[in-house]
Amino acid sequence: MGKKKAKVRYSASQEVLLARIKSDVTEHLSGKPRRLAHSLSVARCAERLAVTYGADPFLARAAGLLHDWEKACSVSEQISHAKELGIDMGVELELVHSLLHGRVAARILPERYPELPPAVWHAIAVHTSADSDMNPLDEVLFVADGIEPLRPSSPGIERVRKLVGKASLDDLFWDSFTGGIAYVIEGGRYLYPRTIEVYNALAARRNRKKG
Repeated sequence: MGKKKAKVRYSASQEVLLARIKSDVTEHLSGKPRRLAHSLSVARCAERLAVTYGADPFLARAAGLLHDWEKACSVSEQISHAKELGIDMGVELELVHSLLHGRVAARILPERYPELPPAVWHAIAVHTSADSDMNPLDEVLFVADGIEPLRPSSPGIERVRKLVGKASLDDLFWDSFTGGIAYVIEGGRYLYPRTIEVYNALAARRNRKKG
């Protein structure tokens, strides 16, 4: 993430809310220490990316803390929760179980944290699948989840890490998103059909911008 930056200043109410969220996440993920460490690391990484790219660091940090809330549950429980909530992915949920935790969290957490705006829940909902219309907060959380310091290194991850502060946020997200697709394909894993639609929409928009 480059050189260490000065501590971000928040209002008193924001500090209180962030402290409450961190305490809740720490308790909720206490049975999964590696997941908790990842969530705390993503929150810090997202905050720094937000500062670098002009997004809201408070919302980025809150989203980072909460993005893997549902990971406290087993895969079967996540699938059950998604079915109970009527989440429709267009395919059997078992095929895309790795994408469900964000969508479930985005549905169940607003009632617990009504102080947070819809933008936080949208970012959490799409932090693994992405979307054809990603705003800066969405992109910040998506990238932070992929490059936070505790994430094991790979050529693709290192490439994105080195681009922070040098490439635009759109380009940073694009490299992270396409790197994830390559990872899925190279591993012979199931590729969510909607991912192809998102890729094509983003690619077409990037090509239009290039003229």
